[in-house]
Amino acid sequence: MYAQMVETGVDAVRTAADMGGDERAFQARIDADIRIEPKDWMPEAYRKTLIRQMSQHAHSEIVGMLPEGNWITRAPTLKRKAILMAKVQDEGGHGLYLYSAAETLGVSRDAMTADLLSGKAKYSSIFNYPTLTWADIGAIGWLVDGAAIMNQIPLCRCSFGPYARAMVRICKEESFHQRQGYDIMLSLARGTPGQKAMAQDALDRWWWPSLMMFGPSDAESVHSAQSAAWKIKLLSNDELRQRYVDQTVPQADHLGITMPDPDLAWNADRGHYDFGAIDWAEFHAVVRGNGPCNRDRLATRVKAWEDGGWVRDAAMAHADRRAARAAAAAA
Repeated sequence: MYAQMVETGVDAVRTAADMGGDERAFQARIDADIRIEPKDWMPEAYRKTLIRQMSQHAHSEIVGMLPEGNWITRAPTLKRKAILMAKVQDEGGHGLYLYSAAETLGVSRDAMTADLLSGKAKYSSIFNYPTLTWADIGAIGWLVDGAAIMNQIPLCRCSFGPYARAMVRICKEESFHQRQGYDIMLSLARGTPGQKAMAQDALDRWWWPSLMMFGPSDAESVHSAQSAAWKIKLLSNDELRQRYVDQTVPQADHLGITMPDPDLAWNADRGHYDFGAIDWAEFHAVVRGNGPCNRDRLATRVKAWEDGGWVRDAAMAHADRRAARAAAAAA
């Protein structure tokens, strides 16, 4: 369910004059759309950028299980409960795929987890908002997963092979998640006046954070150019955000609920919707750890890690015993 990619890299695109022979050959492969694999030579900055991006993506999938897991025991029907359980399990699987892809670059899963638990590594800002009603589960599926799909489909064509291949399955599953979220919103919007009001309230609270998921505007983005040159990032933040708005507004119209943006209007000259200014001060405050649920989310992950210590210890002891038996048999 990943959303904004926390931008990483270097401040300016390296030119051929700045590159050595290996780096020029590497860039030529990128330019020719030849996938880079883990054992291939790569610039250290490329490797570090991918590790940071993939680990933060994985963290977002894992932390993203928390706001929805909160509603598994309170889903309104058995069918809704089963669907939500499957969705939360999918998100956990996405995190594991992405940790595994990052590990191909030589970083350990324990190191990535330590960065998350210490607060060094970030995850998507959207998961620091509370799920107050059942309609929020619908809004997350419709809006948040919809934004995730918009972000992630280009990643299926990114330059690093393990990341691109992991994203193919993730995007297919996210498409299911978006559909189940929209189905919840549709049921509420066609229900009682109180249910429709609940759907409208969820849209009001989740719309602007969803737009923030694509990251800062291109004018403020100082690291995107190099990621684009490396074909880690294929579309800009503002391009993705505009596509998302154009796709989502007609869906809200079909639901019969209103976008919480008085400046939203179709611009026939541009062939796109115009929309209002985003409160980037809120975005930066949440990224810095001052969102409604930042502390709760991190505390929950720390507790889960500590509570699972005995499982990790037992697994390692079992592995050590098997290795000892194998060594003894070989002797």
